[in-house]
Amino acid sequence: MPEPRAAVRRMAAYSPPSEGRQNALRLDFNENTVGCSPAVVEFLKNTLTAGALSIYPEYSEAKRELAEFFGVAPNEILLTNGTDEAIQVLVNTFVDENAEVLLLRPSYAMYRFYAQLAGAALQEIDFNTDLSFPLEALIERIRPSTRAILIANPNNPTGTGIDAPSIERILRRAPDAAVLIDEAYFEFSGVTVLPLLSRYPNLFVSRTFSKVYGMAAMRCGCLFSQATNVEFLRKAQSPYSVNAVAALAARAAIRDRAYVRDYVCEALAAREILYAGLRDLGIHAFPSQANFVLFEAGDRAIAIRDELRRRGVLVRDRSYEIPGAVRVTIGTRAQTEKLLQELRAIW
Repeated sequence: MPEPRAAVRRMAAYSPPSEGRQNALRLDFNENTVGCSPAVVEFLKNTLTAGALSIYPEYSEAKRELAEFFGVAPNEILLTNGTDEAIQVLVNTFVDENAEVLLLRPSYAMYRFYAQLAGAALQEIDFNTDLSFPLEALIERIRPSTRAILIANPNNPTGTGIDAPSIERILRRAPDAAVLIDEAYFEFSGVTVLPLLSRYPNLFVSRTFSKVYGMAAMRCGCLFSQATNVEFLRKAQSPYSVNAVAALAARAAIRDRAYVRDYVCEALAAREILYAGLRDLGIHAFPSQANFVLFEAGDRAIAIRDELRRRGVLVRDRSYEIPGAVRVTIGTRAQTEKLLQELRAIW
């Protein structure tokens, strides 16, 4: 019987609760809660043919359109199978076994997952007690031996954001490390460091089509960096990891800017309604710059999650890493009112 690598034996399995969600109010995975732009579906209907599906994907047109949309050169973008592959490819390219990787805690689970899989030496910096960004603590932990720093901005699950000048401090402190700024929730915060690519050869930025664009099932994302870095990243990536349908859908999605703008406006308005409703219930919620809010439910966190699920509303218990915490995705105002209605009935 073959023996798995030591790094795999040490890892805890990651098993997201992703079954049986389609007929419920999905406020648990930070997805777009109403679906992708109708223009995406229409574009795919008019573009897909049996012949097109029989050949391997071609990415030149998608890369050209996406690069123009994001304001980068075509050789500064790598299409990826969601943000997860972006993280994986970055780690595989720049992190040797036992190399030092800095992570925030709590944060997106896939940073730890791929760093552990690579056999990296993890150094984790806790968010401050009020869940604000621990900038000084992070900077103090950076060493010449640090090979990668993985940061979500805004952070999941806390909703915490960090401004561009603070990110520049990190980049200057870690010139020999690959610094990933994961901007999965950029559209809700408005903070991006993509314009800094030309100034910092250690900067990597990722975006996804799984959140505001409503295309989580497509598994499409982008990883940006200077051209030399992207050339190395491409060497570490499977040549056809992004399927042709996802690449086509991404092109259609960025063309419908009004859809994204309207959804963001709706979600931000709904977020304020949620804050007000939670205050009325005496529930403390943490400030968020994303399309989700973390609130304190004490020792009832799991019970509240389960009762809401029974009522057809899905939320995420995060008490395993933040005691008593529940995370709620922000959808539309009507969906938020539905959540508050059910929460009032059980609180």
